[in-house]
Amino acid sequence: MKQRRVTMQDVADAAHVSKTAVSFAFNDSSRLSEATLRHILAVAEELGYTQNPAGRMLRTRKTSSLGLLLPQQLDLVLTNPYYTQFLQGVGQTCHREGYTLLLAPPLRGSMLKAIPYAAVDGFMVSGLESDRGEVAALRQRGIPFVLVDSEPVAGVPSVEIDDTEGIQTLVEHLLDLGHRRIAVLSFETGVGDDWRHWHGPVKRRLLGVEAALERRGLALAEPGVRVVQVPCTRHGGEIGFEEVWADPEQRPTAIVCFSDIIAFGVLDAAARAGARIPEDLSVTGFDDLDEAHSSRPSLTTVRQPIETKGRLAADYLVEAITSDARDPEARQMRLHTALLLRDSTAPPRG
Repeated sequence: MKQRRVTMQDVADAAHVSKTAVSFAFNDSSRLSEATLRHILAVAEELGYTQNPAGRMLRTRKTSSLGLLLPQQLDLVLTNPYYTQFLQGVGQTCHREGYTLLLAPPLRGSMLKAIPYAAVDGFMVSGLESDRGEVAALRQRGIPFVLVDSEPVAGVPSVEIDDTEGIQTLVEHLLDLGHRRIAVLSFETGVGDDWRHWHGPVKRRLLGVEAALERRGLALAEPGVRVVQVPCTRHGGEIGFEEVWADPEQRPTAIVCFSDIIAFGVLDAAARAGARIPEDLSVTGFDDLDEAHSSRPSLTTVRQPIETKGRLAADYLVEAITSDARDPEARQMRLHTALLLRDSTAPPRG
């Protein structure tokens, strides 16, 4: 027979206190003496009492949970080590501040639709390239939120990196080596190939490519420069390599990938095609994931402080949740990057 759930009244009866005192012990312990609090908690533990989380949320209007609103479906996110490092930073704050974490992928392809179904005290919104109503919806619901790698919004806390500077330094390195036939594998944008309509990190990174070219008197429209959108996955890198490598007369001497995970796919596909890295083709990434150091060859990439970014995003969100001010000053942080030269780049042949 199913055992009856221990209730708050059971704890009150066994501890010889009121039900209100038991409620205070779990929800507002400052209203009890230390001796009474210890006594009630000991009795509750002996009886096996645990609070009903749904009931607690209704009473306190708090979930003690932070939400991470994701730009991709969960199965794709979990294949990208970038999010592993980002969540390590978030986890440090959750552990320190006593929060759990809820991952909220797009619902039926929409980040906006996922918002009402997540029982959280606030959101970290990751990779929102352009606001399609998410910011307005969060503001309308009065939910604290922090933007991560998104277009900055006045009055909203945010954490981002200097994408333009990072990729510009990388492309200048390739140009210094002598490369002029360069393929750029960018994230899919969903807004077509006219990059003037792009937004967010993908736009900032392409501006960095353009700035590096312009310093050499070149342009994105050069015959030897090609920009291809691919999924931000390892398979996306394989697809991108196969597209730019298909015509022997138009093959690039260098491929600039907007993420390490794309670059790993390029390395995989290049190996299958018999293309030697870096003798036949230089390959670069962006992130400095753990595999970038151990890949063969090791990957030239741009390091960004991913774990720090996650920790700061969670810190800012907890600050927004717990702030007594109605309009706390939004903290907006832009972190710097660093170019790491490894074995996957070299001067072009000939």
